[in-house]
Amino acid sequence: MMGAGKSAIGRSLAVATGREFIDTDLLLQHKLGRPIPQIFSLYGEDAFRDHETCVLRELKPSDSVLSTGGGIVLREANWVEMKRLGTTIFLNADAETLISRLANSKKRRPLLLVDNWEGRVRDLLSARFDLYKRADIQVDIHGENVDEAAQQVLAALGVDAA
Repeated sequence: MMGAGKSAIGRSLAVATGREFIDTDLLLQHKLGRPIPQIFSLYGEDAFRDHETCVLRELKPSDSVLSTGGGIVLREANWVEMKRLGTTIFLNADAETLISRLANSKKRRPLLLVDNWEGRVRDLLSARFDLYKRADIQVDIHGENVDEAAQQVLAALGVDAA
């Protein structure tokens, strides 16, 4: 879910394990030459999701750490691709933790450009929760800093840091 720390924890995991870090949102921005909020506003969410699926399909399985957007779980085809690429991990943060992090983030989230964005976070989390739980591994993320959360993920994977 947005605000769970996927990119930050992913980068920390990559450093700790000596692996490459890949972020589908960054790949998408590079491919389309626009930031995510602009892609959403110009083309809409459906087109964004189409491009997101294409980016996943273009990736090859590797020993990298892959971070995706929080809505990638909405399409069954994306689950097939994520499973093809490796082990999936759900960074499970409760709504209040997400709201706190998002309130302090400089990043604009297209799906939260509404008056009651806190309610929108709760609604999105509720709607997506069962999809997130399909991941191979679930790691509960609450008050930990990025490196502590990365260590929790490594422990859940049974992987030693490099």
